[in-house]
Formats: sequence, structure tokens, C-alpha cells
Amino acid sequence: MTTLVIAEHDNICLKGSTLNAVMAAAQISMFADAQVHLMVMGHNAHAVVLAAQQIAGVAKIIHVDHAQFVNSLAEIMAAQIVMIAANYTHILFASTASGKNIAPRVAAKLDVGQLSDISRVIGADTFERPIYAGNAVATVQSLDAIKVITVRTTGFDAVPVMGGSATVESLPAVTANLNTLYMGSEITQNDRPDLTAAKIVVSGGRALGSADKFSEILIPLADKLNAAVGASRAAVDAGYAPNDWQVGQTGKIVAPELYLACGISGAIQHLAGMKDSKVIVAINKDPEAPIFSVADYALEADLFVVVPELAKTL
Repeated sequence: MTTLVIAEHDNICLKGSTLNAVMAAAQISMFADAQVHLMVMGHNAHAVVLAAQQIAGVAKIIHVDHAQFVNSLAEIMAAQIVMIAANYTHILFASTASGKNIAPRVAAKLDVGQLSDISRVIGADTFERPIYAGNAVATVQSLDAIKVITVRTTGFDAVPVMGGSATVESLPAVTANLNTLYMGSEITQNDRPDLTAAKIVVSGGRALGSADKFSEILIPLADKLNAAVGASRAAVDAGYAPNDWQVGQTGKIVAPELYLACGISGAIQHLAGMKDSKVIVAINKDPEAPIFSVADYALEADLFVVVPELAKTL
């Protein structure tokens, strides 16, 4: 039994979510004393391979270098994975936008079911995953010969990128004849920490009232804390914050060391995306706000007064 993790990267740096997926793979492999392999598909991604070699617990790096992988098209990457899938009993992806784009294609090509968003490993074929916006946990078992899995990154610690000694095996790229054409990307430029990897997140809700107030109230505090900025779906839908700041069931799942929720009532969909945070601080003038039920520290106050005072004090 050998487990394969699909690395996520930008051809320069390995994404942190990959390290969480490797931890899940390591836990799976413990049940059969098996190896963990990591697959890096990219173009001139040698820096990624060098970093991957240092990951603790990874025995081999499968490296495929070709210009067709430069934009990480899911169709091409899925075709490459399927070519070597028979060598593995488990194929793991981080449960990110990229992982959730590729994994279903691989599962369909292999004619197996997909195990989505696992948060705990019980056995080599048995896992836990949250359902009903995280209000219940399902135990699922797969009898498929090859198990295609997406990993909820907040459910597993990241493995250290040190002390590893993985060997590297280079494979030729599959010839992909696809009807998919890459047209371009619009990448949001952000000097702040990545929302899913940040240690501190300052998040705002609809109570902020406007995009101008959202920036005026939250950004100074986030700057002082070197924090990522998040938002509830209501704030995003109202145009106060961009889509990639959304935290929740239909946004990003985060579990920072500190999560500050400012003017967020705490709808069940939002709680599903942040309730695994280590420390949750909620600021809301509504004493009945559901966010207080999960908060470690609750401040019933006007955020327009308290948040600027906090930023000034820091």
C-alpha cells in the first residue's frame, strides 16, 4: 500500500496546504507500514522539488516537468495522475479550489467514489468528514481499490519541511489531446498573509455597513496584527469585500491561531468555516448573536468604537 499526495504549487513555492495533506497521508500509511509519495507536476518547478525533498515522511517525489502544466489545467493534471494511479492505493489532494477541481476528474476516470473533505483518519479505508455545515460528523468507509480523497487542511497539522530525504523520480508527461484552452488568469494581488494559512484573521460582517467602512475599520487593525482579512458571505454579497476574502461553508475554511469576528452574527454557514480556530474573539452589539456561542472571548460592544480603539492601543 503506497499513498500519493498531489502537490499544490505555483512553480516557485510549495503551497502550505500540501503539508497538511501529507500529514493525512502519513496517518493512512501508518496502518499498513507503507510509503508516502508526492507528485509535483509543473514547468521549471525545480525549486518546488527541492523543497518537497525536505518534507518529513515523504519517501519519493514523482516529478513531471512540461510546459503544459504551467497553468495547472485540471484536465491535463488529471490525465497525468490517472496514468500512474494503478501504483497507489490512496491518492490525496488538499481540499482547496485546485484539489476540488482535479480530484473528481481523477475519481471519474478511475470509476471510483471520491471521499471528500476528510478531517480524521480512522483506518486505511475509514475516515471522518464533517456534514451539515460541520454540525455533524460522518464516518465513511470505502472498499474501492484506489481511494481518491480530498483533505480538509484544518483537520491535520502541517508536516515540517525539514529532515526529509526523499528520492526524485522523473516521469515523461502524458500527451493530452484536450478541448480545453487556457485563455488567461486574473490574479488578485495581496501583500497580506494568505487567508487559509494566516496565523491571525480579522474578519468583518454586514454590520460594517459599506465597503468604505469595512476598510476604514478593519484594515488598520489587520495591519497592526499582520493579519489576513476575511469576511462573511453577507459582507461579500453586499460588495463590502472581494469574493476571495469570504470565510465559510461556501468560502474558505480557516483555522488560525486567532480569529477576530467583527460585526458577524455567526450564521451556521460562517461558523462552518472558522470554528476550528484556536482562539475566537467576537465583537458584536447583539447579545443574542450566535457567534458568541463559539467565541472564547465575547465583547458586547459597538465595533465602530471598539475596533479603532483596539487598533490604536496596539
